[in-house]
Amino acid sequence: MPIDFARVEATLLRAAQAAAACTLPLFRTPLAVDNKLATGFDPVTEADKSAETAIRQVIAQDFPDHAVIGEEWGTSGQGRYSWIIDPVDGTRAFISGAPVWGTLIGFAVDGVAVAGSMTQPFIGETFLAVPGRATYRRGEISAPLRSSGQTELAACRVFTTTPTLFSTPELGAKWQAIAGATRLQRFGMDCYGYALLAAGYADLVVEPFLNTYDIAALVPIIREAGGAIACWDGSEPTGGGNVVAAATPQLLDAALELVNAS
Repeated sequence: MPIDFARVEATLLRAAQAAAACTLPLFRTPLAVDNKLATGFDPVTEADKSAETAIRQVIAQDFPDHAVIGEEWGTSGQGRYSWIIDPVDGTRAFISGAPVWGTLIGFAVDGVAVAGSMTQPFIGETFLAVPGRATYRRGEISAPLRSSGQTELAACRVFTTTPTLFSTPELGAKWQAIAGATRLQRFGMDCYGYALLAAGYADLVVEPFLNTYDIAALVPIIREAGGAIACWDGSEPTGGGNVVAAATPQLLDAALELVNAS
């Protein structure tokens, strides 16, 4: 049976609202922070865990036969249709009081994300895409999302969460090549950087080592806004990996050529 994307959109919005009811009361409050790693720091809080639980409950009500892949509670179910969740993308920002974290919910068909949302409930913003449409919402405002149309590397505004992600000499050379070829570099944005690209305020995002829940929801938002996104080898990014997102297909090609030449 064909997917009813009006239902998918309604589920994305309802699940995001359920997540916000869990995250907002805990944002900018004294909050216990656990570390997922024995060495290094990968934080998780009650906001992450409770928000994913709330999202899963909404999906189970609306699409009980679909698979769900989440950062905190793993994978349940199987089949052609899957929902991919990062309840708080940017937990470091969350525990630092910076409102650039977001709730990511993606919907994939046969492993390719075709609908998704990124919500920042403290600011009240929603970036949402279904096939044929990408939309920005804030309060009573609703407007189409459109990327900048930039095609030249030299004029680019580029984001990465932190240059320390490029942690080997080989990766460091790739970041230096991107930084040297572009006009402006900004850091610490997590998923919000991709949303700003879809809205036309950034032109390029380059990041390594992404998991599927870090990127799946953002893939359709970027594509439906006129942008382009791929792994560094040109493959489909829904499953995660080393990723480049760009304002246009031409800019993506230029960035991939630069990354792979370095």
